[in-house]
Amino acid sequence: MKDVNGSRIAILAIDDEAEVLSRITAIVEEAGYDCCGVRDAQSAHEAVRHATPGLIIVDVNLAGHSGLTLCEQLKQQAGIREIPVLFLSSAQGPDIIRRSHATGGAYYLRKPFDATVLLQLIEKACLVPHLAGA
Repeated sequence: MKDVNGSRIAILAIDDEAEVLSRITAIVEEAGYDCCGVRDAQSAHEAVRHATPGLIIVDVNLAGHSGLTLCEQLKQQAGIREIPVLFLSSAQGPDIIRRSHATGGAYYLRKPFDATVLLQLIEKACLVPHLAGA
């Protein structure tokens, strides 16, 4: 998938479950996006220092770290504030969706997820900033 400049949109996927991360990466790359998959918060911070993604997909519950906290931390960095975040999680707490939006998340998708729905949300998230700037 290309952005308005003709470059492939890069997606940063963060999930501590190797199988889930592998599935996300395969789905995203097959749809034409570039994908960088990392399994922890430290690697996510390193990844955004090297390249600004067009979208961040993050699990709410990472081993040893909260995806919600990670989102807040990433959003404090210049150039990342406006990047849409899609939370992907099996968390069922009654206020988890509200909390994910409060930390800067644009979308929330429950695990196990349907690949078609994931791609629809990615497309929506990646188009919204371009429409706003048009």
